[in-house]
Amino acid sequence: MGICADVLIVIDLQNGVCYYQEHLFGLEKLLTKANERISLYRKLNKPIIFVQHCDEDLVPGEEPWAIHPNLDVQTQDFLVNKIHANSFYKTNLQEILNQLMVHNIEFCGAQTEYCMDATIKFAHGLGYNNFMVPNGTSTLNNSFMSAEETIHFYENIWNHRFLEFIND
Repeated sequence: MGICADVLIVIDLQNGVCYYQEHLFGLEKLLTKANERISLYRKLNKPIIFVQHCDEDLVPGEEPWAIHPNLDVQTQDFLVNKIHANSFYKTNLQEILNQLMVHNIEFCGAQTEYCMDATIKFAHGLGYNNFMVPNGTSTLNNSFMSAEETIHFYENIWNHRFLEFIND
């Protein structure tokens, strides 16, 4: 049984993020990894929070906004809608974490350099201990770096500064 935190937060693994023009890098591996972590948290009766981005492309209730159908979402899970890269900005995320008396958070999701980076750093600033399995995020290629380079670049910045990596 792997190590886990007080809560698992899965960010933006929505149809419109996973498949926007192209698939996220290593999408199938990321979905498998996310489901493995979800399964571990379920076995230990620990809470899971799914965060969904909302904007003109990701309209609540519409198919692109929906969480990827391969992910194991259940009725007892918490759902948080956000409008900013930072999952805490103008949402009830911190309220939920306070109710659950959370100190340690495990993160996974997309996109590495946007919502994951903003949320991880903000959570760190709020005093949470953050954790992630290696390659627990993904993104797309950009004009500066490949998706793979971007993931390694951010994991290197986060490691021992904003979070600790755990072996899954």
